[in-house]
Amino acid sequence: MKNNLLSEKLIYTGDSVTPTHIHLCTYNATEMQEVSGDTFQSVKNTLDNEKINWLQVHGMKNTETIREICSHFEIDFLVLQDILNANHPTKIEEYEKHIVLIAKLFYPNEHKDENELDGLLQQQVCLVLGNNYVLTFLEKETDFFDDVSSALRNDVLKIRSRQSDYLLSVLLNSVMGNYIYTISSIDDSLEDLEEELLTITNGDDIGIQIQSLRRQYMLMKKVILPLKAQYVKLLRADNLLIHKINRAFYNDVNDHLQFVLQTIEICRETLSSLVDLYISNNDLRMNDIMKRLTVVSTIFIPLTFLVGVWGMNYKWMPELDWRYGYLFAWCLMFIIGIAVYLYFRKKKWY
Repeated sequence: MKNNLLSEKLIYTGDSVTPTHIHLCTYNATEMQEVSGDTFQSVKNTLDNEKINWLQVHGMKNTETIREICSHFEIDFLVLQDILNANHPTKIEEYEKHIVLIAKLFYPNEHKDENELDGLLQQQVCLVLGNNYVLTFLEKETDFFDDVSSALRNDVLKIRSRQSDYLLSVLLNSVMGNYIYTISSIDDSLEDLEEELLTITNGDDIGIQIQSLRRQYMLMKKVILPLKAQYVKLLRADNLLIHKINRAFYNDVNDHLQFVLQTIEICRETLSSLVDLYISNNDLRMNDIMKRLTVVSTIFIPLTFLVGVWGMNYKWMPELDWRYGYLFAWCLMFIIGIAVYLYFRKKKWY
């Protein structure tokens, strides 16, 4: 990994090929204006310092466009590098004129093969809150925040009459909704696996499913756990960008975060018990196989003894000259085999 402090060159580290394009929504209590473009210059003239400006950026390929946006809003160069770093850890940082939040959004891998472990994909989302603006940077084209745009158009709950920090709380609520849905899906899958394991059915692919869910759980834990310690920065009383009237909405987001963290803890315990149960089931199946093999071996032990006795080459063995000796031997071995089998069934050893 190169030292980012020794280079002024901006590099997007993700794998998204989505072309960079911008959607700007400018609004106040009485009106709203929307404009889209491929460059910042094409939407820059629509910015209005007297209104709330929500600038959505999809696609990180054009780093110069990202640089222009950050330069206009006086965002630090290090934050700019963090926005372009698709593998940046989750964090919340406060600056004099803005607050930066870097998180991840999760979505299912629809092209996953049956034996693949990566059932959950992610993309980075960066939210920047200023006095009269909110910036959102997304790696790919997505309709994730379309419901927020629709709410602004319809002025749901007088959303256009509120400050920019309220818009950020709504966006954070959407992110938490994504976390709740994803972790709940993992939790449901773990419960289904637990029921399947408890039935002790043939589960050749259960180990793969457990490992896949474990990787999804670890991915979510890595993203969400840092928020537990850092979200408190948004709730501090001396935070000038978060108005007192809107703190209740951030508390609501925090409640959702706590629910996600609790569910993650439940998933951890469930995963641990599933691994133990899976190992126990494998041991039970192995014991059952060994028991069947032992029964078969035990049935053939006396038969092998009889065959060994009659296979000896002594000159005088009267039963060898008996006319019905061969038939008698077969009948005797059959009766002994059945007797041993019935004895095991009566003792419930088989």
